[in-house]
Amino acid sequence: MTQALILVDHGSRRAEANSVVEQLARRLRDRTPERVVTFAHMELAHPTVAEAVAEAVAAGATEIVVHPYFLAPGNHSTDDIPRLAQEAIDRHPGVTLRVTAPLGVHEKILDVVLERVHEAGG
Repeated sequence: MTQALILVDHGSRRAEANSVVEQLARRLRDRTPERVVTFAHMELAHPTVAEAVAEAVAAGATEIVVHPYFLAPGNHSTDDIPRLAQEAIDRHPGVTLRVTAPLGVHEKILDVVLERVHEAGG
């Protein structure tokens, strides 16, 4: 079984905002070369969730894990992204789907916040 990881953010009209999830996907791909890693934007930009799923399947993925790259469990991360992912998976019989929780409150997130505070001189 080949597993794919698709990171999904909201999407923006600003290219520099969209590039964040792309950079993260690239770094995760380097760290986990056994996995297909790609990204998508929920709206406003390409690739869409359906496009990313199709790309992962074309690369041989039979299991897709979608990670909503959001902090909180709001409507987008708990409803919209799972729905978009399921609609996309339905076009690819035999491919399984799992959707992770958003980032949420995690010790490592606390470390990142404190690092950013330190970088700002605090």
